[in-house]
Amino acid sequence: MTGKTTESKTAHDEDIIIDTSKMSADKRDAMEVAEGARDLETNRGFAQQLFMGTFAHAQLSTFPTQTKEDRTVGDILCAQVGDYLGKHLDPDEVDATRTIPEEVIDELFRMGIFAMKVPKQYGGLGLSQVNYNRVMMRIASYCASTAVLVSAHQSIGVPQPLKLFGTEEQKAKYFPRFRQHAISAFALTEPGVGSDPSKMTTTATLSADKTHYLVKGEKLWCTNGPIADVMVVMVRTAPRIVNGREKTQITALILEKDMPGIEVVHRCDFMGIRGIQNGLIRFNDVKVPVGNVLWGEGKGLKLALTTLNTGRLTLPAACTGVAKQCLSICRRWGNQRVQWGLPVGAHEAGRQKLAFIASSTLAMEAVSWLTSHWADHHEVDIRIEAAMAKLFCSEMAWKIVDMTMQLRGGRGYEKASSLVARGEEGYPVERMMRDTRINLIIEGTSEIMKLFLAREAMDPHLKLAADLLKAHIPLGVKMKSGMKLAGFYTTWYLKQWFNSSLWSQHRSMGILSGHYQYVQACSHRLARTIFHYMGLYRDKLERKQVLLGHLMDIGTELFAMAATCSYAKSLEEEHKGTGALTLADYFCREATRRIEEHYRHLASNDDGMMGQIGKAVLNGDHLWLEEGIQWIGPNA
Repeated sequence: MTGKTTESKTAHDEDIIIDTSKMSADKRDAMEVAEGARDLETNRGFAQQLFMGTFAHAQLSTFPTQTKEDRTVGDILCAQVGDYLGKHLDPDEVDATRTIPEEVIDELFRMGIFAMKVPKQYGGLGLSQVNYNRVMMRIASYCASTAVLVSAHQSIGVPQPLKLFGTEEQKAKYFPRFRQHAISAFALTEPGVGSDPSKMTTTATLSADKTHYLVKGEKLWCTNGPIADVMVVMVRTAPRIVNGREKTQITALILEKDMPGIEVVHRCDFMGIRGIQNGLIRFNDVKVPVGNVLWGEGKGLKLALTTLNTGRLTLPAACTGVAKQCLSICRRWGNQRVQWGLPVGAHEAGRQKLAFIASSTLAMEAVSWLTSHWADHHEVDIRIEAAMAKLFCSEMAWKIVDMTMQLRGGRGYEKASSLVARGEEGYPVERMMRDTRINLIIEGTSEIMKLFLAREAMDPHLKLAADLLKAHIPLGVKMKSGMKLAGFYTTWYLKQWFNSSLWSQHRSMGILSGHYQYVQACSHRLARTIFHYMGLYRDKLERKQVLLGHLMDIGTELFAMAATCSYAKSLEEEHKGTGALTLADYFCREATRRIEEHYRHLASNDDGMMGQIGKAVLNGDHLWLEEGIQWIGPNA
């Protein structure tokens, strides 16, 4: 991508299609900040079409593949990185000491690992997204802390936003440093601010002569922050005045560690990925030149969201690496450990775990490579697919690690160092579980991913009804819009019941044709179900997070099914007899059961009672249930 990306249209105030007039001031501000960061120029991708009742199977007729030349580049680098780490880095030692050896970081710099996303003209490797993710998969399968160091540096750190939005002067200044030993970070979260950027308190005040800003505030959970040489920091700059009201401006600035006033207050210590450098960073009137603004004032949140769209693709690849490692451990242990006259993997309960792990690993790989290829092609907006890939692969990786620990039994719960000390093979399942849990939280929790997907899924409907939803629209315009809307939905809604899914057979998919039929039929079912709930709850639908979660899980499973079938077919055609079709068949059968369970919950649930109990707990009505413990937290 080039600087042309900066010309994409964002949601200015006049483009916001959600009526905020009845909201509280705080909620309105939060909504307007979030909506203002959305990209309105979209090329409807595969997943958004699914939500509207269209199964665009032609996009998957040929699963994308690397060119021979690009594949060779990735093969060589993956082998080089894997061989070096396997010989010179002990992941369990990293976990125990919370330290990645400096000589290892030095060698990774020498290989160009910290410049994988830097264009070749600036001294970087200029890797494709597919090759970048192949390298990240290899590293993550071995040492999660090292993977996070590298990923935070360039998946969401300075290289990615610089590549997308930097000026030529900024690129020439900073890109070469990432080949020379400069580590970067990305600072967005604050101690009192999680997913609501409208509450951001870190400020950047423009000087009287307009030559620099003074940055003041704190950022929390800034990965690589304590050791970063350069970082992108999100700040509040002077608000704009629109229609007599202040509009929050979030701006991205590039800061360097030698700028006076940057203070590392605390390095955080976590359950897993214990070797990462992550901390609380304080900015005490840090003087930053105006030339260090990325993209422009007020475009920081949009920059952050765009960066995360691509940055999220690293996590699915990393999770797939973990799943592959678990598959290898379970295969070996499943054959080795004998109980009641049979290897544990040969018992039915063991075979069930192995089947789930193998088939789900194939699906994770399919989703990872499909989204990575689409990112390389730059032809379709993949914000939905990237979020789905992150949600699906992080959730599946956690289930797979949990199953792996269960299959290993007590040895799964025991540290690898302890296993080795008493003469057994040191499979690090315990560490892998601690490392993997964070993936359901970072770069958007599973809950936030579902809300993000819900907003994008409903976007076509909201755009169609924009004039009806906006406040202060003349009655005549509303009536005309209503008639136009009625015309569209009369045809569209009928198609969600009577369509080609009633006779399409997808015979080219062989034994997987039935699953393609199901995806096509279910896309219509999902589209009309979303439409029904939008009509039922209207502006209150956003509060139905459990309901929306089920709907988004259905869409995500459908996407994974389609990707897996296409991927398995391509593998079978390329390598006859791989068994990929059987794995895909099993995965899709299990995914279908999960989808139908989501639909059953939508039709029959106790969400009302759940809400009442939740409120009662918050109100202290069930304090008696907490009796009998010795409180371990702070005094209340």
